[in-house]
Amino acid sequence: MGFLKGKRALIVGVASNRSIAWGIAEAMHAQGAELAFTYQTDKLRSRVETIAEQCGSKIVLPCDVASDEQIDQLFDSLSQHWDGYDILVHSVGFAPRDQLAGDYLDVVNREGFQIAHDISSYSFAALAKAGRSLMEGRNGALLTLTFLGSLRATPSYNVMGLAKASLEANVRYMAQSMGPHGHRVNAISAGAVKTLAAAGISQFRRMLEHVENTAPMRRTITAREVGNVAAFLCSDLASGVTGEITHVDAGYNILGMAELN
Repeated sequence: MGFLKGKRALIVGVASNRSIAWGIAEAMHAQGAELAFTYQTDKLRSRVETIAEQCGSKIVLPCDVASDEQIDQLFDSLSQHWDGYDILVHSVGFAPRDQLAGDYLDVVNREGFQIAHDISSYSFAALAKAGRSLMEGRNGALLTLTFLGSLRATPSYNVMGLAKASLEANVRYMAQSMGPHGHRVNAISAGAVKTLAAAGISQFRRMLEHVENTAPMRRTITAREVGNVAAFLCSDLASGVTGEITHVDAGYNILGMAELN
């Protein structure tokens, strides 16, 4: 019996089987969780339905997190299938492509800054707020995904680094707010992973090579490795853990300087 048996998890943001969200869904399904999924646009619907089917789920609901109306409708629709849920996985991050290449001050603008923070950070709080009534009476677990660019300047990550820093602060404030109700809020800071989303970051291939050459484990990580940690953090095995940013990056975050040859 898996350690998520009897748990219901809503996965927000899976868009392909080349994503961290898919790795999380796989791991949670393997541990016995019942899953529901969202899709952003009709163009993505069939792809997400295929992913859901692989996890034994028929619950696939529309939600563009830029819209409060759609977020509210998501939980209204979810309540037609479930009388409550235990886990929210937020795997959503976006900045306009022109914000993710070149020098930070050369490319950053007000619109790009606002979009990155709204979609990548505020949406986590918006989903938690809209869905908390369906978590009532349960020991809920909420999880989001961040990246080391929140703490350290990273080439071409630019405004997404600021948005992820906001997201990590969001985790702490949400943990404080939801803790008295028995709910936990955590984040995983994932290392460089080959995903469709990462393809939008300039020089990402070079970043992967750098990590492989310098991380303590001399390799990058996989989406499934992130998924396994996510499953643990959202399980009762981690019942005393909240407000934490857990790194899954082959140890890259601990480095101050690469080894000198």
